[in-house]
Amino acid sequence: MIGGTGITSFGKFLESGVRPLAEQAVTEALKDAAVEVDDVGMIFFGNAAGGLLTGQECVRGQVALRHSGLLGKPIVNVENACASSSTAFQLAHMAVASGATEIALAIGAEKMSNDDRTKPIKALESAADLDELTNLQQRISPDGTGTGSVFMDLYASVARDYMDKSGATAEDFAQVSVKQRHAGALNPIAQFRADVDVEEVLTSRMIADPITLMMCSSIGDGAAALVVMSAEAAAKRDIQPVEILACEIRSGQGDDPEARPVATAASHAAFEAAGLGPEDLSVVELHDAAAPAEYILSEQLGLCRPGDAISLLRSGRTSLGGAMPINPSGGLISKGHPIGATGAAQLVELADQLRGRAGSRQTEGARIGLAENGGGWIGNDAATATVTLLASTARN
Repeated sequence: MIGGTGITSFGKFLESGVRPLAEQAVTEALKDAAVEVDDVGMIFFGNAAGGLLTGQECVRGQVALRHSGLLGKPIVNVENACASSSTAFQLAHMAVASGATEIALAIGAEKMSNDDRTKPIKALESAADLDELTNLQQRISPDGTGTGSVFMDLYASVARDYMDKSGATAEDFAQVSVKQRHAGALNPIAQFRADVDVEEVLTSRMIADPITLMMCSSIGDGAAALVVMSAEAAAKRDIQPVEILACEIRSGQGDDPEARPVATAASHAAFEAAGLGPEDLSVVELHDAAAPAEYILSEQLGLCRPGDAISLLRSGRTSLGGAMPINPSGGLISKGHPIGATGAAQLVELADQLRGRAGSRQTEGARIGLAENGGGWIGNDAATATVTLLASTARN
């Protein structure tokens, strides 16, 4: 069960460090779950690139939580690229499900904004196999030199491939950003809180053809935390818990052209564990590091048939007010993408939706939510993906 959640605003907070962000998210989550510090048995702290971004290595969780009252308890530091905090959540879920503890904390926190703009770019590059970085750049860049951001070049290359296969246009990608920015405008913690139109997206600065600035997720800072507890612990408290139906993590096999995409493998495992299918979903949070990812992942997750993702968006089904909103938080494009916090933030959004407290972004009658959080790149696929299925406990 998720007993409580906490989240900071996402944005560029040059004067703030990881510690105050993590402390705020943890304090909110514990209060929301009616849990005291002494009740927590284990802590899993997700942070992707603190060593490269802030210089803090090895004991990131212990340092960030130094003044929280949690020292003395088991603190496990978790690093798994952009999937760091969804991996922390999966470990917290395993700890509770195994009986190792009744209550665990999963935290994601990242401080990416920096006076030196090259630092976050270099940190993101480290989520690929550095031994193949030059070859990767030459493969994905039309002229072999690239823009200076390997992952933006990678997203652009994937987008061009998708355009060739599906007939998608840059305007189709812009429509994703318009949808995400509208949702973000209604989310009080989002980094970008203004509606945009297709023309604004298309005419924003070109990053890597066909991806423009407003089609990209942004570097930022933030933290999110979730209290994971047993059903027995939840029953002792006056709270509205959210049921964890499945949480599956897989690594990509990007060197094998016959392998399923890692997002597909993880989602199939999660659906099988929960005894559900894509048709059962009420709301989805997926890893839209760039706008084309919504189409690609919608197909890989089985939310629509291959080639139908553009029609799915045009139908209105995946917009706010639709039958299955995708990224009602605003997604990474609008909410922001402090990489180590992203997975936990997706789960906070789903928990809010399933508890009926997402305000003007609320999905009416939300019963089942799916979060997909990818990370890194190996060969021709993400290095890892976590897929989590959650359910409202008020659904029966």
